[in-house]
Amino acid sequence: MTTEPPEHHAPPDAERKRRPRISGPAIVLPAADVPQGHGMGRLRLVQIYRLGSFVLGMLLLAAFVQTGLALYENHRARDVLVEQVDPAALQQFRLSSALTTQDSAIRDYAQDGGAAHLADYRAAVEREEEAATTMRDLLAGVPGNGDVYRLLDKARTDAAAWRTGYAERIAAGPGGQGVGRAESREARRLLNQARGDLTPLQAGLTRLHDRAADRLRSRATTAMWSTAAALALVVVAALALAVLIRRTVLTPVSSLTGRVRAVSQGDFAHPLDVPGPAEINELAAIIDAMRTRIIDEWRASVDKTRQLDEQTEDLRRSNAELEQFAYVASHDLQEPLRKVASFCQMIERRYGDKLDERGQQYIAFAVDGAKRMQSLINDLLSFSRVGRISRPEESVDLNDVARQALDNVATLREETGAEIEVGDLPEVSGDRTQLTQLFQNLVGNAIKFRREGVPPRVVIDAHRTGDEWEFRCSDNGIGIEPRYADRIFLIFQRLHPRDEYAGTGIGLALCKKITEYHGGRIWLDPDGNGDDPGTVFRWTLPADRVPVAVAAGGADHKAADQKAADHKAADHDTADGYAADSGAADHNAADHN
Repeated sequence: MTTEPPEHHAPPDAERKRRPRISGPAIVLPAADVPQGHGMGRLRLVQIYRLGSFVLGMLLLAAFVQTGLALYENHRARDVLVEQVDPAALQQFRLSSALTTQDSAIRDYAQDGGAAHLADYRAAVEREEEAATTMRDLLAGVPGNGDVYRLLDKARTDAAAWRTGYAERIAAGPGGQGVGRAESREARRLLNQARGDLTPLQAGLTRLHDRAADRLRSRATTAMWSTAAALALVVVAALALAVLIRRTVLTPVSSLTGRVRAVSQGDFAHPLDVPGPAEINELAAIIDAMRTRIIDEWRASVDKTRQLDEQTEDLRRSNAELEQFAYVASHDLQEPLRKVASFCQMIERRYGDKLDERGQQYIAFAVDGAKRMQSLINDLLSFSRVGRISRPEESVDLNDVARQALDNVATLREETGAEIEVGDLPEVSGDRTQLTQLFQNLVGNAIKFRREGVPPRVVIDAHRTGDEWEFRCSDNGIGIEPRYADRIFLIFQRLHPRDEYAGTGIGLALCKKITEYHGGRIWLDPDGNGDDPGTVFRWTLPADRVPVAVAAGGADHKAADQKAADHKAADHDTADGYAADSGAADHNAADHN
């Protein structure tokens, strides 16, 4: 005995256990059978989310566009104030400074005729022109720049009149000649008039600056509120989306889950009408159809279970009647057979010298037929008792079982010179008598179907494969063709004529029934001996399994034992009756003689 897993030898396909497949009709509801929803239930989720996404998208787009426009206007107002109005005010100061420089330079030139003063005058005139041009360019496009342009033009016109009437005339002369009193008064008047124009210009620029600052503040406020509104709209959109998901998905699914849980806990009458989108309604309808089918199948299962219980009870009663019939039949069938055999043998003893060879042959045929019929009845009874009459034990040492089986075939072993090798066998649970019969049948077949002139050799061993023991019985006999691997385990199936090998054809069928009763299987291994002649049988028994009969308790055992005792008593009574009948027959024959 070994626990190492050897090469696996699979039983024939007919003996393999197949895993059951549980299936049923699919739950597919036609569109016409899906209940029509109401309200939101008429819309599918894709339609709801498509509409909601469009509305939210348009609102968010409008908010972002408004915020962008507000930020753009704010940026533009800031540019007007910082990049245009403020630099224009600076140019006004440069303009005023250039006019003052012109007056000082031309007066100094008139007094001393210095060329530097004349150059300063010319540069101041250019700075005035540049400042005026830059101011005009800076204020281009600024709202309200018309008044500033008008005041600027007036200031430049008066400044040009001062230069024409006074400064340019002095600059055209040699200089250093001084200025007359009257001319000085006229020049002062013209210069004051030009300088007086700068004050309204500065006031106009101040007003323009104030308007630009007010516009900037307004645009900044608008941008701030637009940004706040956009953020608020994003938050509202998120909340609206959460509420939408909750109402269209979470709440219906949660409600459906609760109702399905109630159904799974046994409340099959719980309705599954869940409000929600079309998909939820359809899912609820499908689950409700499954619930209805489960209820129908459960009711059908209850009815079938009840019918099965009734059939089981009828079958149990029928088996009991058949069992009783088997006992009675065994008595009633064997009685005439024994009587026929007894009287035939008496005829042979009393009148053998008066019978010719053919008559004695007929008597031999009759006696042999009666004995074979008796053996067949006994084998049938043994076959029918497997699983019904047994004495299961939790632990049976198969080494003892094998020794008992070998003792039972000791005479056959001595006659044939058979060599039998038994390895270390395990302990299993089961019926000792039936297991002994299993080993005895296999060993007996191995010895019986031997080759001519070759002493039989039989090897029995075992190894563990997973949760079961796998046994092997190999011999060097005539062997069995693989095509008969299934047929040999059928009852009354013989591969050889009766005049070649005796037997009833029940032995291997009995072996199969015993192994299956003990939770195992048996099969022919056609390649077990390789190229060597002979036969290899393999069978399995559970390693850690107590048969149902063991767990059931002693009531069934006692009943089976009682029936077996009754059967033995009946056979004993029958034997006594046969003996009495035989004695009476001898007495009557003596009287006749």
